[in-house]
Amino acid sequence: MHDASDGRSSPWHEGERAVHERIGLADKLERAGRISLRDAMPDQHRVFFAQLPFILVGSVDDQGWPWASLLAGHPGFVSSPDPRRLDIDVMPVPGDPLLAALKPGARIGVLGIELPTRRRNRMNGRVIAAGEAGFSIAVDLSFGNCPQYIHQRDYLAFRPVATPRRETFRGLAADARTLIETSDTFFIASFAPGEGPNHGVDISHRGGPAGFLRIDAEGTITVPDYSGNRYFNTLGNLVVNPKAGLLFVDIVNGDILQLTGRTEILWEGGEVELLPGAERLWRFFPSHGQWLRGAMPLRFTAGEIWPLRFGG
Repeated sequence: MHDASDGRSSPWHEGERAVHERIGLADKLERAGRISLRDAMPDQHRVFFAQLPFILVGSVDDQGWPWASLLAGHPGFVSSPDPRRLDIDVMPVPGDPLLAALKPGARIGVLGIELPTRRRNRMNGRVIAAGEAGFSIAVDLSFGNCPQYIHQRDYLAFRPVATPRRETFRGLAADARTLIETSDTFFIASFAPGEGPNHGVDISHRGGPAGFLRIDAEGTITVPDYSGNRYFNTLGNLVVNPKAGLLFVDIVNGDILQLTGRTEILWEGGEVELLPGAERLWRFFPSHGQWLRGAMPLRFTAGEIWPLRFGG
C-alpha cells in the first residue's frame, strides 16, 4: 500500500496530477492517493471479484488503440490466489481485440461491478500468463470506487453463447448510434504510457440518465462529466494520451458494441453549462468499431430497482 510518509514518488501520474492541480485539489488528492491506491488487493476485493458473473477489461492493441471488453462466466470464473494476482478462467470471444492483447507483460485494466448492489472495484496490472482456458494478471494498483451513477439492476438469466457474429465498421454505424443515444451506461478504457505502476491501462464506468450522451451528424459523441470521487483516472489518462475505447451493452439481446477513437476535453464554456450537472465535457471521435452480436450471456432487468439522481 502507498504511504504518505514512505518517501516514494506520487501515486498519480503526470496527467492525473495536472487535472488535480487544475481543480485545486492536488495536495489533498496526493495524500488521499497514498492511502487508497494499493499495490495489492485487500481481501474484500478478492472476495468481491470471485462472486461476480462478469467483469470489464481494458487493453491496447498493436496500433496503440485502447479497447474495452466484457468477460462473463458463472461466479467463481474470477479468483485471486494471493493479493497480488487475479486469475480469469475464461477467454475473450473470437474477434474481441482483448484476445490478441493477452501477451505476457501487456498492461491490462480490470473493473469489477456488481449492479444489484452498485459496488465496484478496479485493478490495473500486467498479464503474466495466458492459455486456451484463461489468463492471469499481476496487480499494480487496486482501489475501490463509489457507487455514484451506477444504475441498479438485477440479473435475470445466464444463456450459453455460441460464437458471436462480428460486424466491423469505420466511424459510427447507424445501429450503433441508436444504442448509444438510448443508453444510460457505458465503459471507457484509457491508457497512460509509462513504466511506473501508476501508468498503464484503466477501465471505468460512466452512467447518467437515459439519453445523457449526445451525438452530432458526424458521429462525435459528447459526454457530460459529473462530479465523482475526483481521482480523475480517466481524464488524467486522456490528458497524456487522447485515445480511448468505449463499450456499450444491449441488455435486451446481449449485443456488445466496441468503439475506439480519439477524445478532447472541454473544461469550461457555454456547452458545459447547457448540460445539467456536468462539471466539464469530453468528446469522443470514433475511428472504428465492431459489434459482437449476442456475445453477452447475461440478461438484466430493463429498469432500475430504484431511481438515481444525476447532477443533483
